[in-house]
Amino acid sequence: MSVLLAAIAILISYSCNKWIINSTTERIYSSLDQIPENNVALLLGTRQYLANGRENLYFRYRIDATARLYHEGKIKHIIVSGDNHVKSYNEPEDMQKALMAKGIPEEKITLDYAGFRTLDSVVRSKKVFMQEKFTIVSQEFHNQRAIFIAERYGIDAIAFNAEDVNKAFGKKVMAREYLAKVKAVLDLYILRKEPKFLGEKINIEI
Repeated sequence: MSVLLAAIAILISYSCNKWIINSTTERIYSSLDQIPENNVALLLGTRQYLANGRENLYFRYRIDATARLYHEGKIKHIIVSGDNHVKSYNEPEDMQKALMAKGIPEEKITLDYAGFRTLDSVVRSKKVFMQEKFTIVSQEFHNQRAIFIAERYGIDAIAFNAEDVNKAFGKKVMAREYLAKVKAVLDLYILRKEPKFLGEKINIEI
């Protein structure tokens, strides 16, 4: 029985991952020339430094990708969404500073401090920041899940792939992402999860 249950769990996990990857391919871009323009981008948060003090390359590459989109006229405004659950940890402000260092004006950046997870970031962009159409920026594996969430909520989103990190650096991240895709299906279709916080609507001036 335990072997059968394990086999079923593996099959479900594989199916969830294939479903998310295959259903989002056409809305994800790696080419700056090919990606359509959108007024707003949603930059998905991550920590700037790892627990060992080393630079987080996922952070650096997402900032680089967002700056490229902005300076090439592919986006006009950026929602920076990340975790700020304690005063000493502030992903949105760290990303804002990094974007400004790349020449993006402060008034072109809106901070979302309640992007505790990908679902929160994507859904709050619609329900709090009133955006029905935008470009998501993260690594490809993350963009797949974000676009899957967006489609479930009726959001007209596309995504731009930031540079990925090498396999050795990102091995643990990829293992977590495999399980995160399964959880995304569970959250959206079984548990019907909503963001932890919503709050008053915020108007973004383009």
